[in-house]
Amino acid sequence: MKIGLIGFGKAGKAVANVILQHPDFSLEWVLRNSEKMENLSAKDVLGISVSDLAMIYSQQTTDLEKLLTDHQVDFIIDFSNKKSIYSYGKIVSQKKIKIISAISHYGENETKFLKELAGDTVVFWSPNITLGVNYLLFASSLLKSIAPGVDIEVIEEHFKAKSGVSGTAVKIAEVLDVETESINSVRAGGIVGKHEVIFGFPYQTVRLVHESISREAFGSGALFVAENLKNKLNGLYNFEDILRPYFFNQSQNNLS
Repeated sequence: MKIGLIGFGKAGKAVANVILQHPDFSLEWVLRNSEKMENLSAKDVLGISVSDLAMIYSQQTTDLEKLLTDHQVDFIIDFSNKKSIYSYGKIVSQKKIKIISAISHYGENETKFLKELAGDTVVFWSPNITLGVNYLLFASSLLKSIAPGVDIEVIEEHFKAKSGVSGTAVKIAEVLDVETESINSVRAGGIVGKHEVIFGFPYQTVRLVHESISREAFGSGALFVAENLKNKLNGLYNFEDILRPYFFNQSQNNLS
């Protein structure tokens, strides 16, 4: 499957690294909001010897319509910023290219726009696209449904410079009906990302923890999503849509 990557910051580079080394995917191009590195390739920047084109283009100087015509892709993977969807969404959806967005925070206008795009193509959005943290989220919601009255605390830890509350932590809080204002945030050193959900029962405690060791986890998560979206009909999807069949099909198999 052919991939167009938008964004080439720390996370974008890690995602490109994973795509370039996966035999079933080809990184056709990278589009970034800067003219630096233009005319270079992501594989040269990352020091990877593969056959993927992986050329880097600037949003300021690139005709997106021409880029999509000259270098067709099956998926757009977006690791840029929340406003970027407006620059490519309509063109991409009209061409029936599937969209995977890993933007941490979208406002009401952006989520409404995603729903509009989903009328023409497959659109996926998750504020944290790592597979592990979405296992945690899904398992947490199942535990909450079993014990609706349990006390719940959400803790998120990230690197010192990260501003605002983690979008993943907000998502966890929303799913578990926890006030987002009560999320416990820790900022220290170079922590990539850690999320913990504490379930406090009267005589016992359950802790579910996910910790990102490397940003490459974003890349493996994005490709897992792509694999599971390739045969989907138009619509707006999230990780629960993808994981639910795995959980419940396996449960049914164990019971049969």
